[in-house]
Amino acid sequence: MMKIIICGAAGRMGQAILSVAKADENVQVVGAFEYDGSSAIGSGTPRVAPISDLEKVLPQADALIDFTSPDSALKNLKAAKKYKIPVVIGTTGFIDEQKNEIAEIAKSIPVVMSPNMSIGVNLLFKLVDEVAKKIPDYDIEIVELHHNKKKDAPSGTAAKLAEVAAKGIGKKIESVGVYGRHGIIGTRNQDEIGVMSVRAGDIVGDHTVYFAGPGERIELTHRAHSRDTFAAGAVRAAKWLKGKQPGLYDMQDVLELK
Repeated sequence: MMKIIICGAAGRMGQAILSVAKADENVQVVGAFEYDGSSAIGSGTPRVAPISDLEKVLPQADALIDFTSPDSALKNLKAAKKYKIPVVIGTTGFIDEQKNEIAEIAKSIPVVMSPNMSIGVNLLFKLVDEVAKKIPDYDIEIVELHHNKKKDAPSGTAAKLAEVAAKGIGKKIESVGVYGRHGIIGTRNQDEIGVMSVRAGDIVGDHTVYFAGPGERIELTHRAHSRDTFAAGAVRAAKWLKGKQPGLYDMQDVLELK
């Protein structure tokens, strides 16, 4: 029986993970946590507890799944390190300094970190890499759509797609990424990779990568119909971590796509 803790249990993803985990006869949720002062504390099954109580439950767990915020996720990761508990991080929006901290902690415990846990999106990462390498002279543009409650932009998935595409053409996204356009911007630079964000309604998540060349374009699209897709991936990643050596892994490792 895999015993897991869910941080961010009252959020959209947290609720989906709880539902998937409860339906899995090989998984037991031993802790569900939210930030101190959350109105969700005391509700649900298992009962949602304040994050200040996390260390009381960590010794009982086989893995922790985090879908919170960058600062909270890093604190939870540090707590997990104290008890040698593997961690799955689905939280996005980390700055480079925080990513470096996560990589350092992953030298002590196994960590799966991915901006998207779905099988389809991780196949999309692989396809974008392959196409970018084949047609590096085509214009690359990325458009992502999410619900109007999403706080970060671009999405972690779109940022990862841009990073993959840039690497495929032998560039660093820091030097070629363009995020939104407005006004008289001049003609497009050949090496630009544009990333555009749409926030509307209750869209779960759409990502399209365009490769446009003379007289044609290729569109690679992933559309998420339900958060259960991501939740199932997160639970799968937690189960995969059992017995793994310390290190920073991603869903490409979990799905054996590398």
